[in-house]
Amino acid sequence: MGAQLRVYKRRIQAVTATKKITKAMEMIAASRIVKAQRKVAASKPYATELTRAVTAVATGSNAKHPLTTEVDAPTRAAVLLVTSDRGLAGGYSSNAIKAAERLRERLASEGKEVDTYIVGRKGVAYYGFRERKVEDSWTGFTDNPAYGDAKRVAAPLIEAIQKDTAEGGVDELHIVFTEFVSMMTQNAVDDRMLPLSLDEVAQESTRKGEILPLFDFEPSAEDVLDALLPRYVESRIYNALLQAAASEHAARRRAMKSATDNAGDLIKSLSRLANAARQAEITQEISEIVGGASALADATAGSDK
Repeated sequence: MGAQLRVYKRRIQAVTATKKITKAMEMIAASRIVKAQRKVAASKPYATELTRAVTAVATGSNAKHPLTTEVDAPTRAAVLLVTSDRGLAGGYSSNAIKAAERLRERLASEGKEVDTYIVGRKGVAYYGFRERKVEDSWTGFTDNPAYGDAKRVAAPLIEAIQKDTAEGGVDELHIVFTEFVSMMTQNAVDDRMLPLSLDEVAQESTRKGEILPLFDFEPSAEDVLDALLPRYVESRIYNALLQAAASEHAARRRAMKSATDNAGDLIKSLSRLANAARQAEITQEISEIVGGASALADATAGSDK
């Protein structure tokens, strides 16, 4: 076997092995998307009702609370960026990071300082490589988050929004994550968690034909809002983590399918080149045999004379 043919066969074997790996990863990601979608759907009713309850408390009282009260001149904002722990997911993490950069620039143009919080090793690596300050970070659960993970992430953010800016607190909480729209569409979005925009919630309820519930506050509206604040932030973060996980699996499945298809195309191309090299070897061997037979015949004819 010629050297060129051996090279092609080794490359075909290597690409075939890679194709098996990417195909397996594609199937694993596809199976995890369904579970992630179910968790997203299960988390929405709680988050929706909690938001309505907060809105009802705020609109039914004159309580001043960081959950619902706009600061006259906000000077500091916290941004939570959700990325992935692992790669091989196409542009999933890079799109979220770009959305966070755009949000950061917009907040800076409004005269606000930005404190960054990050979920996922990809985001941590991005900021670490550029030596940017990160207030806090969490890793190890992006592909399958639990409510306990959301509580750990929410704790320092809740503490920051309750503090005065002079003591290191913030006036606003923003979150950047990848919203799961469908198996083929995932969008990196930024959303302001706090203060809650009561007008937007009221308009959404009106559009859906819903009536905000009426409550009696015991012992007071302020105490009710204090109790609802951590639950609201935790539920919003949990829903964002679940949507991000579903988006990550969908992006990985799509990336692995593309890699598998490309590997198949490369195998076909290498097989054609290997066949051409083998045919060239056979042609050369036939030519050598014919040439040798002709030379032997000429030598035999010369000796007969």
